[in-house]
Amino acid sequence: MSRIKRGSMARRRHKKLLSLTKGHRATNHSLYRRAHESMLKSLSYAYSHRRERKGDMRRLWILRVNAASRANGLAYSEFMYGLKRAGVAVNRKILADMAVKDPESFASLVTIAKGQTQD
Repeated sequence: MSRIKRGSMARRRHKKLLSLTKGHRATNHSLYRRAHESMLKSLSYAYSHRRERKGDMRRLWILRVNAASRANGLAYSEFMYGLKRAGVAVNRKILADMAVKDPESFASLVTIAKGQTQD
């Protein structure tokens, strides 16, 4: 049986990892051990920030809905409370989109919410 040299697989694995850390600073993109640490850290950051982005988007939607509802004379909390009492099931993402792209229909929702909060 012929002898098998083992360098090619390790080299392939190292090259793959070094290509993942291409934009990293200093030795974090050129030395294998440093690059491996850097890659693990960057992947964990990517995972956590994907989840963090969902909260960021929700905060942005709330900001937009609050600004638009205050422009129509109602605070955000009163607006959401009024919509809930009226039985209008529209999420914050859609409300924020309506506030930006369709102010007339958003104003009609504000009047519905005002009617429910005054009872």
